[in-house]
Amino acid sequence: MIYTVTLNPSIDYVIEVEDFILDKVNRIGKDDKFAGGKGINVSRVLSNLNIHSKALGFIGGFTGEFIKNSLDATENIETSFINVSEDTRINVKIKSKEETEINGQGPVICNASLQKFYSKLECLESDDVLVLSGNVQKSIPNDIYASIIRKYKAKGIKIVVDTTGESLLSSIKEKPFLIKPNKHELEEIFDTKLTNLKEIIFYGKKLIKMGCENLIISMAGEGALFINNKAVYLGKVPKGEVKNSVGAGDSMVAGFIAEYLKTRDFYNAFKFAIATGSATAFSKDLCTKDKAYELLSLIEVIKIS
Repeated sequence: MIYTVTLNPSIDYVIEVEDFILDKVNRIGKDDKFAGGKGINVSRVLSNLNIHSKALGFIGGFTGEFIKNSLDATENIETSFINVSEDTRINVKIKSKEETEINGQGPVICNASLQKFYSKLECLESDDVLVLSGNVQKSIPNDIYASIIRKYKAKGIKIVVDTTGESLLSSIKEKPFLIKPNKHELEEIFDTKLTNLKEIIFYGKKLIKMGCENLIISMAGEGALFINNKAVYLGKVPKGEVKNSVGAGDSMVAGFIAEYLKTRDFYNAFKFAIATGSATAFSKDLCTKDKAYELLSLIEVIKIS
């Protein structure tokens, strides 16, 4: 079983405005509402690939009910959320000549709710995959991902982490199976500016030495890197019109897990990760299975070392 954790889910309210202007009344041309949050995005892409997963996290109020109902009924995703007293947040994505995002803060998570969440993890078994995605809100211990990895990695569970800052750094020390920073996040970790591929690989290898087993670095139009102790692969993205910058990284995580569990091959998993990430970037919503496989044959992966 694949479990995804989204500590701070959201409704992603996506609105299209032909020419968004500040300090003016803007008319919406089209709008959509999606269950959002990085772990939920991973579950949604896995569902599109016909792979079952269970979504965990915290929801509250009418917005939380929308998320649960959307995943259960529309997306066919099993959920096991903890209900909290405050409403789940709404994130507004404005698509115009440029993209603008306005993200809510989300509910405060009390200790009792956190303990209920921990109890949900007790069912994990050795052949399961656990995906910990998204930032950790202030009401939750910043090292929660590291604590979870420390406990469940010992049981043989493969743990994937996609977060930033101190949460990521503390997680790396616990040796997760996979992390997926982008180039900008890699620069933030080492407080440096990366100007070429050689530098990106150098700092990627430093993360491997710090503890993580496998690493994907997404670099937008420049492609992506896969690094572990045995190899470095460079993957080039196919050409296409970028319609969506939200969820491409989460789609890469889902694609990698899906293919790795099927083939146990890092090369194939990385290649399919690029296909799913690109398919989302070229779509208005998260990628479909057909779109991912359509792009797969166009992707070139080179072994650098």
